Amino acid sequence: MNEHPRLHEPAAAKPARRDDVRLCPACARATAHRFLYVRNGCDIWQCAVCGLGRTETAGFDPERYYTRDYFDGGHADGYADYLGAEPVLRREFAATVDFIRGFKSGARLLELGCAYGFFLAAAKPHFDVTGIEISEDAAAHGRSLGLNVITGAADERMLSGLAPFDVIVLLDVIEHLPDPLGTLALCERHLNPGGIIVIATGDFGSLPARLAGARWRLMTPPQHLWFFTRESMRGMAEQLGLRMERFEHPWKIVPLSLIVFQLKRMLGLRPTRAAAASRIGLPANLFDAMRVVLRKPMP
Repeated sequence: MNEHPRLHEPAAAKPARRDDVRLCPACARATAHRFLYVRNGCDIWQCAVCGLGRTETAGFDPERYYTRDYFDGGHADGYADYLGAEPVLRREFAATVDFIRGFKSGARLLELGCAYGFFLAAAKPHFDVTGIEISEDAAAHGRSLGLNVITGAADERMLSGLAPFDVIVLLDVIEHLPDPLGTLALCERHLNPGGIIVIATGDFGSLPARLAGARWRLMTPPQHLWFFTRESMRGMAEQLGLRMERFEHPWKIVPLSLIVFQLKRMLGLRPTRAAAASRIGLPANLFDAMRVVLRKPMP
């Protein structure tokens, strides 16, 4: 198994460092930042104003990291068996589609980071769907399902040829992006008035995240570059003229294989695949993951 080489080492003791002042993308100004700890060889900092956390890392190449191994148990901070969990994931994504239809229906939908296309497949009966995915293997699988999936990273040139959209979805994606505010700005430019952006990500301000500290289940740098709070998400939205219409900690149907996979990692054990468990879904809510709906106002 090609595990992240430093994933299971204990978090380093917090060295004596002074707080720093740096530009916070959520606050749109330079703010005081607290040094929290080192995790997987990466420094973790947090804005003292909005609570946005960030990873400082060098030499991380997303295109080389998000390969088949990331979805197939090859990275301890990835997925246990994404393809094997397809029936469970489709049930969960069907519920997400129903949630989105409560805000917008019968419209053009774009998913950034669509993985193997299971959410798009659930949305296709209700929306005109397009997906963008950086992993060639995952994007190819989506296309094999008859979905319009483009390989690459979303940028102005790509979206200009596809837009406008009425719904843009980022499910457990924004924390991986080098420039989350820039990506949200890109989405806003190519979103129709009255359209929505739906984001799912960890809640760094939640009680479980604060209590767990460096051992939080979603504290997995360098693949997680940002750790959002409600305040930081609202700050980015307001800069772009978007209104936060919903903030919640939703229940999810989670593959049992992923639960076991994450527990083993958190306990410092070697994660292993459990194919049979991939087809079992359990309702779960640790109240440390947020779902946000941002609305673009009508002119």
